[in-house]
Order: sequence, then structure tokens, then C-alpha cells
Amino acid sequence: QVQLVESGGGLVQSGGSLRLSCAASESIFSITRMSWYRQAPGKQRELVAAITSGGSTNYADSVKGRFAISRDNAKNTVYLQMNSLKPGDTAVYSCNSLQLAPLRTSWGQGTQVTVSS
Repeated sequence: QVQLVESGGGLVQSGGSLRLSCAASESIFSITRMSWYRQAPGKQRELVAAITSGGSTNYADSVKGRFAISRDNAKNTVYLQMNSLKPGDTAVYSCNSLQLAPLRTSWGQGTQVTVSS
């Protein structure tokens, strides 16, 4: 299994920015999709952003225009740049990897993001 370690979370004021990192224990070059999810207290986990091995991206409507996902295959790392943060973005953000051949998926331990008003 790929081991994923997130970092970069913290406390930020509304309107501020954070960049999350997800470091993988092995090459992510062939991993089909790398994603960021988040879960706020009392809410279901939701997909925030995803990037495929080909570089295609998709975002939750709530973060479009504010968040950007990217991957650095040389560093085995995926990033989530978060700008114009809002209190509603407060959640635990987790990284996920999905590989289709062979089929395997992994999760990181999560990093807390708190946005104060």
C-alpha cells in the first residue's frame, strides 16, 4: 500500500491561504488519481479536488476558483493550494490515492484546517 502523509494544515483567518501537501511513499507517476477530501464535524466526507495521472483536474463547486490541485511526480507529492478561505472550509483534509491496475487505494491520516471569521 502507498503510504500518504499530509501536512500544511493550521489555523488561518477568513480570506487567507494555505497550501496542503501530500507526500507518497512511492512513485505517484502511475497512480490513476490523487484526490483531496474533507470532512467537517457532523458532515459526510466530500471530494474537494482530484487530479489524474494525465493532469486532468476536477473540483467541488464550493471550491472552484479558490482551490488548485497539482502534482509533482518527481517529488511524489500532491498539493492543494487554498485561497480565499472561508469558515465553511474548516475540516479535516485527507489525501487519497487510487490506482486501477492493480486496484488499490490508500488514505492519509488527515490534516486539520481551521478558518476563523
